[in-house]
Amino acid sequence: MNTFMNFLAVAVLFALVLLPALIGLARERRIDRELRAAEPERRAEPRETAGAAQPVTATRRLYPRVGAGV
Repeated sequence: MNTFMNFLAVAVLFALVLLPALIGLARERRIDRELRAAEPERRAEPRETAGAAQPVTATRRLYPRVGAGV
């Protein structure tokens, strides 16, 4: 009986140590499945933003010169 209780105690501790890792693995697999399912939808609809067709222009600001030698 003592051997069985020792085995049971080790098995419970082993399960408690592995539980967070198994939960994290299951969560990541669920997220991967959701991403794979959403990938064809993302490729099917090319979205354009309002500013995508317009060229980007940079404006140059003229700062007043400050200093003794100017």
